[in-house]
Amino acid sequence: MAVRSAKAVWNGGLQEGAGTMRLGSGAFEGRYSFSSRFEEGTGTNPEELLGAAHAGCFSMALSAGLGRAGHTPTRISTEAKVHLGKNEAGLAITRIELACEGEVPGIDEAVFVEHAESAKANCLVSKVLGNVEIRLQAKLV
Repeated sequence: MAVRSAKAVWNGGLQEGAGTMRLGSGAFEGRYSFSSRFEEGTGTNPEELLGAAHAGCFSMALSAGLGRAGHTPTRISTEAKVHLGKNEAGLAITRIELACEGEVPGIDEAVFVEHAESAKANCLVSKVLGNVEIRLQAKLV
């Protein structure tokens, strides 16, 4: 099977330092800092990239499940909101909220939501994030 890679370089101390993250494919490279991760500063952060990975994985899993059931989607759009906060162990990713809209001819909302719940439970990124609460809002449009 495939092996994917990414690289991060951090220069300096935690609060005054800065770094870059780059996907092995070269499709993305971005700067990150303490401010972009824990405040509202300019740049990206690991949680944002995790959200993109989760949204992409979930959308593909939902499309696959619908397709296996004979309901090829026209479009699946998913936004992931990754919540960084504190718990009893310290800083943590405390929750991920997936908001999904799908255009799927010939099915009703209940069938769509059933497939979305299955995709949430079974996409590879959801499985890796097993100890994080994942909430789903799915809507057929």
